[in-house]
Amino acid sequence: VLEQFLQEGRISALMWEVCQQQAQAGSPEVQEALLNKIVCLPDHVSNKLQGKNPPVFFPQNYFPLLGGAIIQVLQKISDSLRGGLDCSISFVSHVLGKVCVHGRQKEILSVLVPRLTDLTKSDCIWQRICWRLVECVPDRWMEAVVLGFVQRAPGADTLSRLLGNLVVKNKKAQFVVTQKVLLLQYCHTTAVLQNLLGYLSLDSLRHALLIKVLQELLETWGSSSAVKHSPPEQQQYISKAILICLSHLKEPEIESCREELLTSMMEGVKCHLDSNLPQIRRLGMIVAESISSKINTDGPVLKFQVKVIMKFVSGVQGLEEIKALHQMIQGIIASSNTLSGNKGRQQHFQKERISIYKKQFDDDLIPYDMSEDKELKTKAPVYIRDCIEVLTGSEDVDKWEATVKALETLVRKNPAATREVSMELAKILLHLEEKTCIEGFVELRQRAQVAVLTTDPIPVAKYLTSQFYSLNYSLRQRVDILDVLVLAAQELSYPKSRGKTKHSGAQKPCIQLLPGSDSSKDWRRIVDERIKSKTRRFATGQSQVELASGPNEFNSVAGHFFFPLIQHFDRPLTTFDLLGEDYFVLGRLVHTLAILMYLAVNTVAVTAMGKALLEFVWALRFHTDSYVRQGLLSCISSVLLSVPAERLLEDMTEELLEAQSWLGDVVEKDPDGDCRRLALQNLLLMENLKKKL
Repeated sequence: VLEQFLQEGRISALMWEVCQQQAQAGSPEVQEALLNKIVCLPDHVSNKLQGKNPPVFFPQNYFPLLGGAIIQVLQKISDSLRGGLDCSISFVSHVLGKVCVHGRQKEILSVLVPRLTDLTKSDCIWQRICWRLVECVPDRWMEAVVLGFVQRAPGADTLSRLLGNLVVKNKKAQFVVTQKVLLLQYCHTTAVLQNLLGYLSLDSLRHALLIKVLQELLETWGSSSAVKHSPPEQQQYISKAILICLSHLKEPEIESCREELLTSMMEGVKCHLDSNLPQIRRLGMIVAESISSKINTDGPVLKFQVKVIMKFVSGVQGLEEIKALHQMIQGIIASSNTLSGNKGRQQHFQKERISIYKKQFDDDLIPYDMSEDKELKTKAPVYIRDCIEVLTGSEDVDKWEATVKALETLVRKNPAATREVSMELAKILLHLEEKTCIEGFVELRQRAQVAVLTTDPIPVAKYLTSQFYSLNYSLRQRVDILDVLVLAAQELSYPKSRGKTKHSGAQKPCIQLLPGSDSSKDWRRIVDERIKSKTRRFATGQSQVELASGPNEFNSVAGHFFFPLIQHFDRPLTTFDLLGEDYFVLGRLVHTLAILMYLAVNTVAVTAMGKALLEFVWALRFHTDSYVRQGLLSCISSVLLSVPAERLLEDMTEELLEAQSWLGDVVEKDPDGDCRRLALQNLLLMENLKKKL
């Protein structure tokens, strides 16, 4: 009987009768009971029939049918209004709201939205009916209905026809549109953002809300606390919303809030450039460029090397969309600033005359014949002490350049002579500044530093680690010290044969040394590969080629690289505060310690290093910067992979239990996705250790 009731369209007749009763003050108890039965009919039937449900009661079939019944009822309401009769739409609104809050927006709105879009195109009565349909939805169900319409409307103009000025009339709808969707959630697509913000821009009453939304978005974007504690995905979402808002602003509106926009831009770009995460810094640059070009159409604008660095982010979800939105804004600005009138033509004529004059002047110059010229090459020094003299006192630029290029090779060929002056050479290289535009200067200097450190490890390592915490060094120099220590440790720990490193196909641990690069990416790959190497597999086939073997030269010097770095991190200096504003260097330090720990596998000091590193991690586990937390989690991975399992459980039981509890919290609560993944990986490593023992 119920199946026949549905198939013959009687549910629309039932709802129409309730609408007429509401107009005549019918019984609210009966209406509430009918509402529950209509919305929950598939659940009631399936509970009774226990899997023998007719297809018409399947949710994917029932709710589109209910959507068609609602259209029939709305048609009858339209006819009644045209005939001058009273009727109520609130029961239909309640049905729509309850269906949406039960999670069936897709099924019912896939029928309602297309039909209402067509019916409201040129009929003002249908527009009023549609507006009343959503306005009469109770506040407790309003969010689900508004989100459903925003997600399924084909465009902002359609959404404006369907919702009218709902956000102005209803406080709950206004909160959902201007606060919850934009500031508290970040799961919606760019199309949803364009629908929502375009809807706010299409009416003068709603346009004030658009300005308010932009101000609140910029306030969040410029908050250092929000940048530190919210995940990168939310930062990308807010950035997209800001760019879309900017594209809807007109010149008078920009003029009225120009100073406020400028202040927000300066605060926001500082917060983003201070971030340790490269994608956050790039987001800041892109948004700042857009704001600057929007508020300074006639004057100078901010320009970053975004085009150069965007090639590094092709795999970062969301940034390409943001770049496209940024380019869209630039196009809008360019089209609004097209040259016109006599002034533009006069400037163009003056530029053309200047270019013709320059061309004529260049044509009068007679070129010299340089076909027989040969490049003069300066001979590089052949002794280490000569190199020191050139680097410290020579005014001959060509000789200085030749020395920088030859220094690494000279150091490696003359280890005995290098050890005599290793400390002096290390000091010179640490303070060496570029005199000429020599190609690859930073890499040449770094390779020379690594060569000196690997040739005479203990005294040079003591010097470098002591200088890391000394006064009067720039952050760049301190980061250089960390990079050199890691590269030298890597070289010392790798097997050598006859004085040459044998490079196998296996990937060696390394860190990214490009400015602004995320060194933790390579580190995670290293940990993944180490886990694979610990996994036992049984297979037949060709045996693997035996890799080069030899003594681990890092064994006797690991402590000199590691312990001085970990000792003084909590002692602020006048110009250097690791636990304060210099958290970028702290992040690099933490990742450096993780890699040194990894490279110390099978060394004598590995157990003491692991215990000290776990205590270090415990002291910093609640750090607010996600890059630092990623490094701390990498430290735990290094300890678990490098320290023998027996030593872990005998000497560090308490530390491991504390770390395990913290890792569980990170997996559940940390806002950064990479931190959650690393924590889960560490928990799996701990579980494998228990099974092994």
